[in-house]
Amino acid sequence: MNSKVRKIIPQLITLLAVILIFGFFTFNAQINMDNRGIEFGFGFLSQESSFDVQFSLIDYDGSHSYARAYLVGLLNTLLVAFIGIIISTILGVIVGIARLSPNYLIERSAAFYVEFFRNIPLLLQIFFWYFAALRALPLPQNADSIFGVFYLTIKGLFVPRLVWENLDIFFYSLIAAVISIIVIRNYARKIQENQGKQLPVFSISIGLLIILPLLAFLTGVVSLGVEVPVLEQIATTSFIYKGGLGIPPELIALTLALSLYTATFIAECVRAGIQGISKGQKEAAASIGLTPNQILKLVIMPQALRIIIPPTTNQYLNLTKNSSLAAAIAYPDLVLVFAGTALMQTGRAIEIVSITMLTYLSISLAISLLMNWYNKKIAIKEK
Repeated sequence: MNSKVRKIIPQLITLLAVILIFGFFTFNAQINMDNRGIEFGFGFLSQESSFDVQFSLIDYDGSHSYARAYLVGLLNTLLVAFIGIIISTILGVIVGIARLSPNYLIERSAAFYVEFFRNIPLLLQIFFWYFAALRALPLPQNADSIFGVFYLTIKGLFVPRLVWENLDIFFYSLIAAVISIIVIRNYARKIQENQGKQLPVFSISIGLLIILPLLAFLTGVVSLGVEVPVLEQIATTSFIYKGGLGIPPELIALTLALSLYTATFIAECVRAGIQGISKGQKEAAASIGLTPNQILKLVIMPQALRIIIPPTTNQYLNLTKNSSLAAAIAYPDLVLVFAGTALMQTGRAIEIVSITMLTYLSISLAISLLMNWYNKKIAIKEK
């Protein structure tokens, strides 16, 4: 028996064992469902859901289907994950760099933040922000305005809402700006590699992101209005804000808890990545006249990212999966809306739990693929 066959046989045995185990549980589940008269299928997704959701990014009411309810929960989950990843990344990078600051006060403050928030259970932090911090806010009729247009109340944060016309033209201008930035960045990289010159790529990028959309407004192709929230009385002691954009307290509490908690781990990833760069490279960069900011931007961070990205990817995945704790404060995410209310109404436990599990698996794999692609892009290419 040659070595190639010896390598294949254990793999075939393992694959066969997995198939047999999966088949065993599937067969037993089918037998139990038949004995209890339970049918398996996904036809219930087209049935009327008959329940409302307090917060939705799309139009939804009880007359819509369970499939629509699933979409509402999915979008709410993606919203929390997206906002949380952005905030935790920015905060984590700042705190991670601050932990290496020569300033004692800055370094100790960053260390206290990391040790404090990462050692308190996430669920407890969610409870704190929702039941302690946000529940102490005033009622809408007693809330003072912030800058005359923002209102932070027990019912959420109410902010002005932008009203667009010809929004597609605005998006086209943004796409054109992004494409221009990519072209300029590639050109600037070639100039730096061939001639050693640096172009102000950051300033040019900011300018393009401002100028191109601004031209769409100045030419009158795109019009923009602002809708400000206004307090209205709907009953003797009941007040609500009409107009503007309302952000529910559940979303605020969940985003704050997830961001502050995950940022502590990202900060440690950033600190480890920067400390992984040898002191000699920093000294060599300083010896040729680079400023501390240039050393961080051109020497340290490009190399540190190769150390930072893999563990940071794990934190993005953890944040996305931890968003399922939203059910504890009744934020209508995928678990609460679909794996909670829809499951209790239909009794389709196997189908609904399977869909929910596959959804989280798909989101996690998508994040992993994106981060792995970026990690390969910045990896050192040996020739």
